[in-house]
Amino acid sequence: MPMKRKPNRIANPFPPIADEHSRVLILGSLPSEASRAAGFYYMNPRNRFWKVMSALLGEDYESKTAEGKAAALCARGIALSDVIASCEIHRSSDASIKKVVRNEDITEIFKSATIEKVLLNGGKAYALFLKHFPEHADLARQMPSTSPANARLSLDDLVEEWGKELKRSF
Repeated sequence: MPMKRKPNRIANPFPPIADEHSRVLILGSLPSEASRAAGFYYMNPRNRFWKVMSALLGEDYESKTAEGKAAALCARGIALSDVIASCEIHRSSDASIKKVVRNEDITEIFKSATIEKVLLNGGKAYALFLKHFPEHADLARQMPSTSPANARLSLDDLVEEWGKELKRSF
């Protein structure tokens, strides 16, 4: 019988991207292994997050450096972070997430900016946000995951769905 792998305890290594002008907060669950290795959000080459942002915001986010991506998002009033500060997880599988510690940076974002909408990148991020930040549930919108694990939606489908919420904010 194969041995069951124990999930690893992972701490979120990234500070939030936000400033006092942020109006829309985009949250994932926790950065993937590829993103942690690359040192920035959504860096798995198969994740479509930056393609979606490029299509909706009319800027080539994919070719920007991490600093360029952060600056361009802030210039649009968009904050970016994750719901989880640390958790147990096997590889990058949201389904394996256990023992979540909420990301207190989110509380700080709400204190320093006027967040009008929170877009949650996928069902796990949405469920965790509602559980750990119920005081902001009225602002939360579940978005289809841009993860490569969400193969049922094409890039065009993702752009359309994200566009319904994101374009209303500008």
